[in-house]
Amino acid sequence: MSRMSAQTPPRLVDLAGRHLLRADDLDFPTLESLPTELFPPLFLEAFTGYRTETLKAMVQTWPFVRLPLGALIELPHVGPLQAVLEALDVLLAQKVRSRRCKLRVLDLRNTGQSFWSMWSGASSYGCSGSRMAAVAEPRSTTKQPSTPLKVFIDLCLKKRTLDNFLTYFLRWVEQRKTSVHLCCKKLKIVSMPMDNIVKVLSMVQLDCIQEVQVSCTWNLSTLATFAPLLGEMSHLQRLRLSHVHVSAFKKQEHGHVVQITSQFRRLGHLRDLHLESPSFLEGCLDQMLRCLKSPLDSLSITKCWLRDSDLTHLSQSPDISQLKSLDLSGVTMTDFRPELLQVLLEKVAATLQDLDLDVCGITDSQLEACLPALSRCSQLRSVSLCGNLLSTAGMEKLLRHTAVLPCLRQERYPAPQESYRPRGVLLEARLAQLRAQLWEILRDLGHPRIIWISLSPCPRCGEDVCHHMEPIVYSCPAPA
Repeated sequence: MSRMSAQTPPRLVDLAGRHLLRADDLDFPTLESLPTELFPPLFLEAFTGYRTETLKAMVQTWPFVRLPLGALIELPHVGPLQAVLEALDVLLAQKVRSRRCKLRVLDLRNTGQSFWSMWSGASSYGCSGSRMAAVAEPRSTTKQPSTPLKVFIDLCLKKRTLDNFLTYFLRWVEQRKTSVHLCCKKLKIVSMPMDNIVKVLSMVQLDCIQEVQVSCTWNLSTLATFAPLLGEMSHLQRLRLSHVHVSAFKKQEHGHVVQITSQFRRLGHLRDLHLESPSFLEGCLDQMLRCLKSPLDSLSITKCWLRDSDLTHLSQSPDISQLKSLDLSGVTMTDFRPELLQVLLEKVAATLQDLDLDVCGITDSQLEACLPALSRCSQLRSVSLCGNLLSTAGMEKLLRHTAVLPCLRQERYPAPQESYRPRGVLLEARLAQLRAQLWEILRDLGHPRIIWISLSPCPRCGEDVCHHMEPIVYSCPAPA
């Protein structure tokens, strides 16, 4: 049998699809009877080919509950998106929808690639019956034209003025508040005036937001203005704030701190809290901790000054008892009482998986005090102590205590202090000797292990921690 005769002949539905793609436009009667599996590939063709009339007709007869459009949008070419919104206007105005249309969700997030590839994977137009069953929505016998259309979008507010697309889209949403619910699960703010932020968020269902990242530099009064909006995000799970500056007049700022921390009482689903350079928390960390409503999975407070009282309150907080990740990098602990870190590690020993104490100024005596608690962190997978002031003797004690941790896979430690001259100049030959000495310690401990030794500062880029060093690898010899 020849190769050509052995090929599977094209299905009738594929031939029909090719014929339809050659047509200028598709009318409603044709779409009403079109097989469901042809909708996605035909929609892709119309969207990428700017065939706006076909797009409008297909939106009004879309046979799925969800239209994952975000995976197709390429800014600044938003003409096809405008055609979709115009079609939705017609759809929202209809008292009786097309029998075919099941559309309830417009998804503008950059997800949904699997939807389009699933429908176009087996051939140019369709897919197998099993694939179709996996994504085709059942036809409802009850029409609900009054149900608001849900529109999902991830917002990144990063310009002083809104771009043309976002301006057009938000104006469209604002004019249809009763019939369109704008849902944003991920919100990132990079740089935008607070007035614009408030205006944008006034159009968003705030209780839909699950993740907020603020990466711009705010003063405390700006954060206090944002705080009431934050409090309305009742399903927020992850919050990242960075670089909030406090003025020299701290007494005047106290009211702002209360206004901010009090909003945490309303965040009953918060699990991950990351605060970079939160100078406003110095001496009043307890105010925020008292307002937490549920145990955290991850806590990061970095690059700031804290007091003994702050670390005490942290170790006493019931909301850290289930922590899986703790990051206090850049929090100077040189003058802290050693037992404070010990008590903190004891509190999280049962659940802690990742610990980062980089550039904390930790000394041998402080480390030695908390080693027994560290060795009881049985779930610990990674630990980083780069940029601290440890000697070779302190490193040896550390390696022996962490050797008992069964889950530990990633270990990053500072080059011992003996690697440097008094003014911090690196002695490369001495570092090589100390690395060999540490390898001998690993061999004495007798099980496979990889540790990274970090210079501080990095000789290449000047950063506080260097990640360019080769690891020290010890592998157990194979049994004879």
